[in-house]
Amino acid sequence: MAIKISSSELRIGMYMHKLGGSWLKHPFLRSSFLLEDNNDIKRIIKAGIKEVWIDESKGLSRELKQIEETQEADLIEEPPVEIINEEAVGSMEEEIDRARKFCNAAKEQVKEMFDEVRLGKAIDSEVTIPLVGEIEMLVQRNASAILSVARLKTHDDYTYMHSIAVCALMLSLAHQLDFDEEQTQLAGVGGLMHDLGKALMPTEILSKPGKLTDAEFVTVRRHPQAGATVLQENGAAPEVIDIALHHHEKVNGSGYPDGLAGDDISLLARMGAICDVYDAVTSERPYKKAWDPSYAIQAMAKWEGHFDKKLFAVFVKSIGIYPVGSLVRLSTKRLAVVVEPGADSLLKPKVKVFFSISAKAAIEVQIIDLASPSCKVTIEGPENPEKWGFKSLEHFWL
Repeated sequence: MAIKISSSELRIGMYMHKLGGSWLKHPFLRSSFLLEDNNDIKRIIKAGIKEVWIDESKGLSRELKQIEETQEADLIEEPPVEIINEEAVGSMEEEIDRARKFCNAAKEQVKEMFDEVRLGKAIDSEVTIPLVGEIEMLVQRNASAILSVARLKTHDDYTYMHSIAVCALMLSLAHQLDFDEEQTQLAGVGGLMHDLGKALMPTEILSKPGKLTDAEFVTVRRHPQAGATVLQENGAAPEVIDIALHHHEKVNGSGYPDGLAGDDISLLARMGAICDVYDAVTSERPYKKAWDPSYAIQAMAKWEGHFDKKLFAVFVKSIGIYPVGSLVRLSTKRLAVVVEPGADSLLKPKVKVFFSISAKAAIEVQIIDLASPSCKVTIEGPENPEKWGFKSLEHFWL
């Protein structure tokens, strides 16, 4: 049976059942675990979590005074542990490295959730809240870093990394819309769980390297309903279920599964539609090349009847007109890759210049901050990497 105690009463050997307080402050990727490290206790206390629930049937009771006295001494003697949400934000390179390490660990958590669905096991959507909270912290630290890293996927981890990427995009958009904490949480969890129904689709179709047949496409179109059913059976919030069910609806009514139009599609589902498509088109797939981020934004803006236009404008503001990794043409007739967003202007990011258009040849790499008061160079527009035969530009910013 779970009982509530003060976080100051936590001791090694207790079984953590649930963390109290704001979900944004949770410093762990899981909510239930055995306390085996003093650093975990200190992370909870330093995160500002005042109360927790422990399961005395799975771990030590708070009545064991000897253990309590020993652990109190250990907590005093050991130096404080450094945790992610209290560290100063680092350079772009450091934040990208942090995001890469996180994504490598987080995709295993998402894979485990999908595997449980495939096996017909029950899932607890609340278990995902600490994971979403960690993504939220990375978005708050440096949204461009986590959004850029999550965009990179291999064939084997596409579905799991796509879930993480859409979660991060939803959280970033939620901030731009000034959502409160509860709405932000729902947006993040919904983004993480939006494609859960694909766990129940035939793997040979999902992993097919070529174009789907009409029959295969009909099968795949069942994944929103399948995901919504799983989430409903497992007690997920109605808003999370709605994102899973309706993230393929279009404002002109031509989407699926219900052909909803306009405001009949919830705000969260309209957000999900934008975030899902953006990450899909900017990701490498066996049957298509990844679109350049800025090119994707331009293309999506022209799709009449697909997205909520006002919401899409806010989305662009949340990720930038020229996201990290975008290939751009400069007023100096050179090509550059965006490596860091501008602090005050969407049009003035930091770029790495590497190619001369007039000479049609690579040049020595130079970093230019277009926002610098002394800089006269401007961006003329985005460029398509395929047009220039560039295979990969990730090494410029990753």
